[in-house]
Amino acid sequence: MLTVNIHEAKTHLSRLIERAAQGESFIIAKAGKPMVRVVPIEPETLHKPQRLGFMKGKMRVPDDFDTMYADEIARMFNGED
Repeated sequence: MLTVNIHEAKTHLSRLIERAAQGESFIIAKAGKPMVRVVPIEPETLHKPQRLGFMKGKMRVPDDFDTMYADEIARMFNGED
């Protein structure tokens, strides 16, 4: 693994970042003593979007769905029991 001192890291920061972005880790040292490890960020895993119809065949919508309970709802709106 590449080890660079702080002065070299400051001088070549852009180059070092490019290398890390391409997957190469490196260590920054102070007076020869390792201080930090720079590692690339793992790419986020994207969730596969659910597609329409994934419940097909598992449920049934009644034919009168649009008008279900219409009479009862109308009575409630009119204050009837």
